[in-house]
Amino acid sequence: MSKRALITGVTGQDGSYLAEHLISLGYQVWGLSRGQANPRKDRVSRLIPELRFVDGDLMDQGSLVSAVDTIQPDEVYNLGAISFVPMSWRQPELVTEVNGTGVLRVLEAIRMVSGINKPAATGDGTGQIRFYQASSSEMFGMVAETPQHETTRFHPRSPYGVVKTYGHYITRNYRESYGMYGVSGILFNHESPRRGAEFVTRKISLAVAQIKLGLQDRLLLGNLDAVRDWGFAGDYVRAMHLMLQQDEPGDYVIGTGRMHSVRDAARIAFECVGLDWEEHVEVDPALVRPAEVETLCADAQNARRVLGWEPTVDFTELMRMMVESDLEQARLARDYGEVLTGARW
Repeated sequence: MSKRALITGVTGQDGSYLAEHLISLGYQVWGLSRGQANPRKDRVSRLIPELRFVDGDLMDQGSLVSAVDTIQPDEVYNLGAISFVPMSWRQPELVTEVNGTGVLRVLEAIRMVSGINKPAATGDGTGQIRFYQASSSEMFGMVAETPQHETTRFHPRSPYGVVKTYGHYITRNYRESYGMYGVSGILFNHESPRRGAEFVTRKISLAVAQIKLGLQDRLLLGNLDAVRDWGFAGDYVRAMHLMLQQDEPGDYVIGTGRMHSVRDAARIAFECVGLDWEEHVEVDPALVRPAEVETLCADAQNARRVLGWEPTVDFTELMRMMVESDLEQARLARDYGEVLTGARW
């Protein structure tokens, strides 16, 4: 009998790659949706016709209980979140409700449907609904050490990082208090041609495509010296699945262990189309974060050892993949007289 999985945030980059991966493994997969028609849901439906949808909202406890009870999933992946860090300064209360309290609501829905009514610090996951929480390297913030691993101290530097830390700890709390099978993947930055246009790597690849075709002249960026550990989203969703296949639940850092700056990303992307990045990039102080996270680099030895996980796409290949995809889209948009938004995948 096929395993059943429920994914929140299925219309996003990670959710779509995860749905494809699970379906390729023979799963029946449902994505949580607020029901109303929207372009993102339509896009992912065309991309993954085998994907099913169930009504639900991370801000509505009753809808989550109903979704879990209806599907009776073997695995729940909570990827639903407002993931653009600068938004957490503009709308901190909303981000807290979705990214923080939303995690608690999903855990409560699983607890209630599973009939777990009192704390019991036992349980190996046998017969349980297994839960994956999307934690973030942004929890490390002002890093205590480099590279960062599972026991590195958290010091988040944004409302987003603070709320993700709450989601991480409440997942651990339900695991330790109720014996629930809950894990958190502390994922470092991961990108793809499906990345939102507001994220810096995709902002760069979109601009490079436009500039190459003469449709744009400049690219405005913030802190060029900010360093990240960037990997391919398709690699990282494999790690999510592997975490839920272990006998014992645990948290894992996922990343490549290699650092690149925003400057590196711009240089590589422009090189892909034979252009000099310095002739087109300008720094805009308004784009610099109030409290910047300067250096993030993953120590994923535990994931390699326990999960057998390895990244397969390096950073240069990743940027080339994104530029080539956006160049193709930009040509189509130009030919049909449309505006390239970065949303057509």
